[in-house]
Amino acid sequence: MNAVVIAVCLMLLLSFARVNVVIALTISSVVAGLFGGLALEQTISAFNDGLGGGAQIALSYALLGAFAAALSQSGIATLVSNSIIKKLGKTPSSENTKWLRSGLLFAILAMAVSSQNILPIHIAFIPILIPPLLLAISALTIDRRLIACLITFGLVTTYMILPVGFGAIFLNDVLLAALNSNGLEATSKQIPQAMLLPALGMLSGLFIAVFFSYRKPREYQQTTVEGQTALVSNIDKKSIFTALAAIVITLAVQLYTGSMIFGALSGFIILNFSGILKKTSGQDLFNQGVLMMANIGFIMIAAAGFAEVIKSTGEVSSLVTAIGDLIGDNKALAAMLMLVVGLIITMGIGSSFSTVPVIATIYVPLALSFDFSIAATIALVGTAAALGDAGSPASDSTLGPTAGLNVDGQHDHIKDSVIPTFIHFNIPLLIFGWIAAMVL
Repeated sequence: MNAVVIAVCLMLLLSFARVNVVIALTISSVVAGLFGGLALEQTISAFNDGLGGGAQIALSYALLGAFAAALSQSGIATLVSNSIIKKLGKTPSSENTKWLRSGLLFAILAMAVSSQNILPIHIAFIPILIPPLLLAISALTIDRRLIACLITFGLVTTYMILPVGFGAIFLNDVLLAALNSNGLEATSKQIPQAMLLPALGMLSGLFIAVFFSYRKPREYQQTTVEGQTALVSNIDKKSIFTALAAIVITLAVQLYTGSMIFGALSGFIILNFSGILKKTSGQDLFNQGVLMMANIGFIMIAAAGFAEVIKSTGEVSSLVTAIGDLIGDNKALAAMLMLVVGLIITMGIGSSFSTVPVIATIYVPLALSFDFSIAATIALVGTAAALGDAGSPASDSTLGPTAGLNVDGQHDHIKDSVIPTFIHFNIPLLIFGWIAAMVL
């Protein structure tokens, strides 16, 4: 058995058994190293070396949580939530509920898409936007699993197909560079075209989630917790304007510096010293925000260590080589197994951006040996990398939605984020990615 397969399967089994994802990743890292031929000391050293790769994003999430907690005290998100609930009226009708549900879902999807290109802030919008809206979401009886699917769709599909913002980084700086460095000779124009069919797979999954899987109302307790704000009758206009200014400056600083850390820090400082946060001290707000986002930060740190151990074992290349020996000259089987192996690898690493350089080194020569076209090779590598991003317990595309939807403890990471996104996106990605490899 290959160490990568064993470690990823163990990590998933532990996660599904409700073992904390951080613990699951740590245990699986040790198992991967030992089965991959590393001594215990080498395994621990590789794991420790990889931890630093997740530190930056963990600090980013902590500061974003602090900014979100401070923003919730300003009343701006409450204003939006109040207006939605008031439009329902004391006796909500099926008609106004339908329109409000549709409008809110479309707005969340649009924000998720925009976070990858128009305003490339990635998941930074989630702890700011989602927690204050949970009261309205509960009042509208919207299934939070649907919202998790909407957010994950926007985060993943956008960078797969649109060469703007994070899409430009993934398609050109990561995917194209990795392919050409391994002898493919692709062009930037070919990348989005080759990824169109896999992106349609994501769209089909979203269609199923919206109109079939999660279209029925789902009841939640309407509780108020940190990150949410109860209904209030009077909201200070000064607080609203200050909050809007803080949001704009946060986005501007992040875009200018390329750092979520300094963007969130700027917004928090403005809110903290503006005088609008009179009821809660800055220290308390910071602690609340860090607590809200601590879990996702620790998971990303552990995932970075896990990925480093997997790379250190050298078992990725041996896994692909074994697959190549197994399939002989069956082109259709080769395409499917390459996608499945990519799913396994990315589910463990948790990031398509980090996976591409790992698998491209092996996949490109293998695809060329089976006489796949340039477009088909692009689709194979791009889809294989994106697969685990949508349904991995350690991916920020699933951790982000959970961080926003679970502030009141009513949204389970595995059951309500990972499994729904895996079913609705990874399965269609496998199918459409395979079709793309065969027809392009």
